[in-house]
Amino acid sequence: MKKDKDLGEKINKYLIKQGVETPMSGQLEHKDVRKYKIAQLFKEIMEAMSLDLTDDSLCETPIRVAKMYVEEMFYGLNYNNFPKCTAVENKMQYDEMVTVDKISLSSSCEHHFVIIDGFATVSYIPKDKVIGLSKINRIVDFFAKRPQIQERLTEQIYHALACILETEDIAVKVKAVHYCVKARGVKDVTSNTTTTKLGGVFKDSEVRNEFLNLSK
Repeated sequence: MKKDKDLGEKINKYLIKQGVETPMSGQLEHKDVRKYKIAQLFKEIMEAMSLDLTDDSLCETPIRVAKMYVEEMFYGLNYNNFPKCTAVENKMQYDEMVTVDKISLSSSCEHHFVIIDGFATVSYIPKDKVIGLSKINRIVDFFAKRPQIQERLTEQIYHALACILETEDIAVKVKAVHYCVKARGVKDVTSNTTTTKLGGVFKDSEVRNEFLNLSK
């Protein structure tokens, strides 16, 4: 995946301005430093559970978890990893709805660090700019790959696209299963959660209904 650090920094500043950035305590350390620290701390967690870290099945688990956290599950915390998403001139002057439906996403609940599993639907009506369709999927994945709450995830996808496309005519819907509900606590295995963020013309009831019907 091609990355765009400069665009990532621009999106970061924009989300802070909008009040929807993920709470952070400071700059991220180098990935190797983070891997080392996470591995050491996860080793302590395993030891606290009396797991035998000399066993050949468990001895490499701390570093496996550290690599998974830094490179996969939470890579979206680092804006150096933001996908290259060049918006180009809308030469066709296309002015109808563009929708990418059933974008699979896997995130992590920031309250219990367990899986959020679901789909996103994203629509926008172009003005001066358009964006490659696969870039929308990559933006969804980037913001999913950090400790999240679903409401903030939905907002971050919306505002990132608004910044790139320079329009508020954007709609985002996320429907997901939360394993903090399914696998613990109330242990409800059938419920899911839906969140939406609608801007610009999508707040009009007719356009809103068209979007929601497309995203069923």
